[in-house]
Amino acid sequence: MPGALDGIVVADFSRVLAGPYATMLLADLGATVVKVERPGSGDDTRSWGPPFAPDGQSTYFQSVNRNKLSIALDLRDPDDLDVARRLAISADVLVENYKPGALARFGLGHPDVAIDNPGLVYCSISGFGSTGGRDLPGYDLLVQAMGGLMSITGSQEPTKAGVAVVDVLTGLHATVAILAALRHRDVTGQGQLLEVTLLGSLLSSLVNQASGFVGAGSVPGRMGNAHPSIAPYEVFEAADRPLVLAVGNDGQFSQLSSVLGLAGLADDPRFCTNSQRVKHREELRDLLEEVLGGAAADIWQERLTEAGVPCGPINDVAQAFALAERLGLAPVVEVEDARRPGPEPQVANPVAFGVTPPEYRSAPPRLDEDRTAVLQLLAGRSR
Repeated sequence: MPGALDGIVVADFSRVLAGPYATMLLADLGATVVKVERPGSGDDTRSWGPPFAPDGQSTYFQSVNRNKLSIALDLRDPDDLDVARRLAISADVLVENYKPGALARFGLGHPDVAIDNPGLVYCSISGFGSTGGRDLPGYDLLVQAMGGLMSITGSQEPTKAGVAVVDVLTGLHATVAILAALRHRDVTGQGQLLEVTLLGSLLSSLVNQASGFVGAGSVPGRMGNAHPSIAPYEVFEAADRPLVLAVGNDGQFSQLSSVLGLAGLADDPRFCTNSQRVKHREELRDLLEEVLGGAAADIWQERLTEAGVPCGPINDVAQAFALAERLGLAPVVEVEDARRPGPEPQVANPVAFGVTPPEYRSAPPRLDEDRTAVLQLLAGRSR
């Protein structure tokens, strides 16, 4: 069964995380993705480590570059630039995250390429946009800081997320935009320029915190693991390890109170509604933690889950993968590649398709190992 994007060719001029994540998702869905890299060093993430896989490859690079073809091109070299331009004018999609305006110097900006390829979906990813923020470097940590995320994360000091979450969110927004633009092209034949920014993606992804500011003028601050609008919705100490309670409504709170042997708590005026529980969150926390500390986290999870109260222990990454395996989610796939001595483990695409499932055609490429295949592809797609 062909993939959903079978026949779509993506010219991937992006590097590091946001762009490569988007293009890998497109590749998983069947698109042919040609990754253009710098000769010699390639994508920056090829050298980011430890950790490294047993064959010496960076696991960071491997996380977002499966199902791609690699070709190394020096855009300052006329012959390589000619290959890059041929790729751009024959592709269905072009993704780039150079500094705004940088590709235009090589005749690879959107206006230049669209003249010969008017149906091209050209996706430009940057940190802060192509106007006032064009000179600001687009690194995830900077955007987490400047975009407000670190101001609401952590307890005592501003804290970044444990993964480059803004890059991932931006890659997801870019993927959605590309798919929408491809649909528009299917109907009209018209391509378009898409501009996706890390800052804009983060502000959109702040959801309730951003809406609280825009709609009510509320500037949120750090609350550790507590929730600004729901209680109890945070981390509590059980007898052996931390336990999360995520009580989202009054019915769940009533069940929680019953399981903990605090049946009258749900009728207490301080705790009978969510708004009151938020107002008296510290008092509530003390009462709950005194009881929760009397038994192990797994015991509470079993009892509370049976009663319909959302809860669970804090797992490390290994425990999280083990949980997904137990639940039948198959979070790891072994990618077979004729160019490799054995299968390579990869984190599975998280979406299950009933008809056109994700494909795992090849492992992340070595630098420039697909030059011949790319040139053959371009010869067959000359416009």
